[in-house]
Amino acid sequence: MINRLNETARRDTTRNAEADLEAALTRLRAAREAVAEFRVRTRIVDPQADVQGRMGVLNTLQQQLAEALIANDLLLQTSDAADPRVRQAQRLIDVIRNRIDEERRTFAEQDVTVDETEYPRLIAQYESLLVDQAFAETTYQAALMALDAARSNASRQSLYLASFIQPTLSQRAAYPERFILIGVTAFFLTLLWSVLALIYYSLRDRG
Repeated sequence: MINRLNETARRDTTRNAEADLEAALTRLRAAREAVAEFRVRTRIVDPQADVQGRMGVLNTLQQQLAEALIANDLLLQTSDAADPRVRQAQRLIDVIRNRIDEERRTFAEQDVTVDETEYPRLIAQYESLLVDQAFAETTYQAALMALDAARSNASRQSLYLASFIQPTLSQRAAYPERFILIGVTAFFLTLLWSVLALIYYSLRDRG
C-alpha cells in the first residue's frame, strides 16, 4: 500500500509538468507552422534578407548615379551641350534616377508578393511571427526544465517498503484456550453457589 501511495504521489508530481510541456510543444509547433505557411504564401524565405538585397540594389544604383553625374560634369567641362556624349550621359543619368525611384516605390508601396502585401506590412507580419516563435521556444525550454526538475524531485522523495519475513498461517490455534476457560468458569460458578448456599442456610437458621 505504501509503495502504491508513493507511486501515485510521483505521478501526481509530474502530471502537471508533462501537461505544461505538451501545451508548450503544441504552441511551438503552431508557431513554426505559421512561419512555414507565411513563406509558402509569400514565396519569400526571409523578408529581412530580401530587404537587404533590395537595399543593396539601391546602393549600387546610387553609386552608379554618382559616377554618371561625375562623368557628365567632366564632359560638360570639355564639350558643349550639343555633343552626343553629353546627351548619352544625360540619358544614362535619367535612366538611373528613374530606376532608383521605381525601386523606392516598389519597396514602399508596390505589392511585391503573390498575396498583394506591401513590404512594410509584410515585414511587420514576419517579425510578429518570429516573436511568437521565439516566445514559444522559450516556453518549451522552460517547460522541459520544469519537467526534469519535477522528475528529479520525485525520485529524491521516493520511499520503498519491503517485507523481509513473509507472513504464514499458524499450524494450530493457540487462543482461545477452551479447557482453561471452562475450568475457571466452573470454579467461579461453584464458589458463587457456595456463597449463596451459606447465605441461605444462615438466614434460614435465624428464622
